[in-house]
Amino acid sequence: MNSRIFVTLFSRDLKKLRKEIEQYHSEHALWLPLPGTINPGGNLCQHLIGNLRTYVGLTLGGNAYVRDRDAEFNQRTFTQAQMLSELDQLHEIVIGTLEQLDEQKMEEEYPRHVLDMFPEQTVRIVLTHLFAHLSWHLGHLNYHRRWVTQDQTAH
Repeated sequence: MNSRIFVTLFSRDLKKLRKEIEQYHSEHALWLPLPGTINPGGNLCQHLIGNLRTYVGLTLGGNAYVRDRDAEFNQRTFTQAQMLSELDQLHEIVIGTLEQLDEQKMEEEYPRHVLDMFPEQTVRIVLTHLFAHLSWHLGHLNYHRRWVTQDQTAH
């Protein structure tokens, strides 16, 4: 994939993520644990924000960020409104960073070790992994949101 394709796909899924968070009918629903699942939607969203701010915004774009990965899963760092604002900022950071990548940069070694199964980790390979990670958790979040809001949509 070239940077233009990454821009298109990341933008699409970040907008979908924002739409999912908007569709929670209450703050409580965002954090409601479901039997048989590990993380509610709020924690999944916090995790995606931390992941992309770190691996795209900070590492590739030079945007200051200090990650607290444990808090992403164990705390309510953001309210729903704050999360929406964070997602708007994340979209700007990720897309702005990706738009700056040319083909030469995409083939350079990614500055941090991320993937154990790849001895050589180009920016392109890591971005592919990050996009898959975003899409994977977006599916989890969609399932969570549909489950906790099902009674609201039936009326």
